Amino acid sequence: DLINSVFVFPQETKDSYVLVKATPEQPLQNFTVCLRSYTDLTRPYSLFSYATKAQDNDILLSKPKPSEYRLYVGGKSVSFRVPKGSSMGSEHICASWESTTGIVGFWFNGVPWPRKGLQKGYAVSHKAVILLGQKQGSFEGGFDKRSFTGEISDVYMWDLGISTREVASIMYNSPEEAPIFGWRNLPYKIEGEVYLKP
Repeated sequence: DLINSVFVFPQETKDSYVLVKATPEQPLQNFTVCLRSYTDLTRPYSLFSYATKAQDNDILLSKPKPSEYRLYVGGKSVSFRVPKGSSMGSEHICASWESTTGIVGFWFNGVPWPRKGLQKGYAVSHKAVILLGQKQGSFEGGFDKRSFTGEISDVYMWDLGISTREVASIMYNSPEEAPIFGWRNLPYKIEGEVYLKP
C-alpha cells in the first residue's frame, strides 16, 4: 500500500525506472490508466510504458510538450491539449480506451476532455512489460531519451472503462472498481536511481 508515498526520479538517466510486476490475465479489449505526476520538465518524457513482443508502444502515456499529452494504443496515437503549467502543481490524468468503438477518453485533473478515436477493433496483448518513468524502445529493454524526472504517484490500471464520477474517486485513491493493479496494491521493483518517499 503506497498511499501518501511517491516515486521520486531525481535526475535524467537511461537506466532508472519502476517495473510494475503485474499484468492483465488476458488480452485487453478495454483499459483505463490513471496516474499523478509532478515535474518542471519542458522536454518530451514518458510516464507509463506498456510494451509487448509485437509492439513496444502497445500502451504509452507520454507528454511531448508542456501543453500536450499523448496516448498510444498499438503504436498509433491521439493527442490532448492541456493548459500549460496552469496549476503549477501535480497533474492527475486518466486515459481510457475501448476496442469496440475505438473511443479514447481523457481526464485532466478530474475534468473530461472531448473524446477521440483510435485503433477500433484492436486488442492489446496481455503479455507485457510495464514501466514507469521510461519509454521502452523494445520489449524488455532499450530506452530512448524520454526519461522522466520528478514525482509519480497514484498509479492505477483497469481492464475496463470508467466514468467521470469514478475519476473523482480515483483522484482520492478510493476507486469503486478493483484495478489490475493500483496504488493500494502495487507490486513493483525499482531499477536504478528511483526512490519511494513520503
